[in-house]
Amino acid sequence: MKNIIGRVEEKEHLKNILGSNEPELVAVYGRRRVGKTFLITNIFEKELVFELSGIHNASLHQQLENFSFAMAKATSKKKSTIPANWMDAFDMLQEYLVPIVKKRRTVIFIDEFPWLNTPRSGFLPAFENFWNTWASRQYNLVVIICGSAASWMINKVINSRGGLHNRVTRKLRLLPFTVGETADFLKERKINLDQYQVLQLYMAMGGVPQYLKEINKGESAAQAIDRICFTKEGLLFEEFKNLYHSLFEDASNHTNVIRALARKGSGLTRSAIIDACKLTSGGGATQLLDELTESGFITPYIPFDRTAKDSVYKLTDEYSHFYVKFIESSRSTGAGTWLKFSTGASWKSWAGNAFESICMKHTLQLKKALGIESVYTETSLWRYAPDKQEQEGAQIDLLIDRQDRCINICEMKFSIMGFDISKGYAKELENKLNVFRQRTKTKKTLFLTMVTTYGVKNNLNYTGLIQNNITMEFLFR
Repeated sequence: MKNIIGRVEEKEHLKNILGSNEPELVAVYGRRRVGKTFLITNIFEKELVFELSGIHNASLHQQLENFSFAMAKATSKKKSTIPANWMDAFDMLQEYLVPIVKKRRTVIFIDEFPWLNTPRSGFLPAFENFWNTWASRQYNLVVIICGSAASWMINKVINSRGGLHNRVTRKLRLLPFTVGETADFLKERKINLDQYQVLQLYMAMGGVPQYLKEINKGESAAQAIDRICFTKEGLLFEEFKNLYHSLFEDASNHTNVIRALARKGSGLTRSAIIDACKLTSGGGATQLLDELTESGFITPYIPFDRTAKDSVYKLTDEYSHFYVKFIESSRSTGAGTWLKFSTGASWKSWAGNAFESICMKHTLQLKKALGIESVYTETSLWRYAPDKQEQEGAQIDLLIDRQDRCINICEMKFSIMGFDISKGYAKELENKLNVFRQRTKTKKTLFLTMVTTYGVKNNLNYTGLIQNNITMEFLFR
C-alpha cells in the first residue's frame, strides 16, 4: 500500500467498515482530482475484487463494453462477454461474487458512478435491484460507489426517494488537503519549500493532490505557478472549463456564480447572487447553490446573531478564484508571467482575499493556536452598514464566539514581511470593536486577534489593543 498523506479520520472510517461484519453500501463523493480513487484502492487493496469506472459522456454500449473489460480483469480472463443491458451486467457480477463472499470480506468499487447512469440506460434501477435483492444480504460484502458530481450523489443516492431510499450505510465526503497536509504531501515527494512558498502555492491551486503532483523538485512557487497555470501545456491553464462541465450538465450558471463571487471577496447573499447572475428566484437557484456548496466550491457563512436564510456565500475554491482573477484574462503566458502579476495592485487585493479565505477554512487549526480547541465555539462573520451617513459602519470577516463568554474578533492580513499597524488602521480596529459591541449589545469579552503571515511587528505601539498575534505557522499544525 502506498503512503497516504493526511486523511486521518477518513482512513479510520474506512478501516472500521472492514471490521463491521455487516453488508455495507458506502457513498464517497468529492470534487474532481481530490484523491478519492487513490484513497479507496489503497485502503482496500487486499479486499478489492472488482473495480469499474464510468466513462464521461460515453454511450450505453461503451459503458457496457467497459464493464466487460473490468470483469475480464477481475476474473483473469482475456475476454468477457459484453452484457446486453445493466440487469445482465449485475447478474454477471453477482455470479462472480457468490463464491468469494462465502469465504472472506469482499469489496467492490464502482467509480464515477453518475457517469454510468446515461439517459435511458436503466443503470440506476439495475443497481438498485442488485443491492436490494442480493448484495444487502451478503454480510461479507462492501459496495463502494464514488462520484465527483457531489450533488448527483447526494440527490440520487444518499437522499434517494426511490430504490436506494435509506440504503446507504455510510457516506464520506473527501475534501482537498489542508495547508499542513499540503506541506506534508510535497515533503513526501521530496519537494522542500518554506512555509511562505507552500502558502503561495495553496493560494493559487488549493490542496488538490492531482494539482500538487505537477510541482517539480527545485522549483520555486512562482516558477511552478508560471508553468502549471500560464503555459498552454500546463494542467491548470484550461482546467476550469473541464472541471465544471464534468460535474454539472449545464455548467454555465454555475460558472457565472463562481465569477460573481470571485469579483466580490466579501461574499454575496443569495438574493445578490440571483441579481448578479440573472437567475430565477426559487428552487433552481437553491439547487444550484447547494450543488456548488456540496462540491466544495463555495461556502455559506451565517452572520453573527442571524439565521441560515441570511447566509453570505463566498468563493472558497482557491484555483477557481485564481483562474478567474488571473489565468482567464491573462494576455501573456510562459516564464515570468506570475512574477509580473505579483508586483501589481490586483495581486495585493487577491492575496488578501485568498489568505483570508484560507484562514476561515482552517478555524480548527486557529482554535488550537489560540489554545481554545476544547472550548465550544461558533464561527461567523458580521457586518453593519449604517442607514445614516454620519454613523460608522464595520465589517468582521471572522469571529469566534466562545462558550466561555469571550469572542475572538479576527483580522486577517497577508504581507510579505511583518505587518505594520498604522495609526489610521489602529483607529479603524478600535472603531470596529466599539461598533460591534454597540450594535450587538454583547456583554462578552472581545479579544482582537491578528492573523498574519509573519506577525505584527509594531504590536508594542498599541498595548492592550491586540490580544492575540497569530502567524501563518498555525496553518501548518
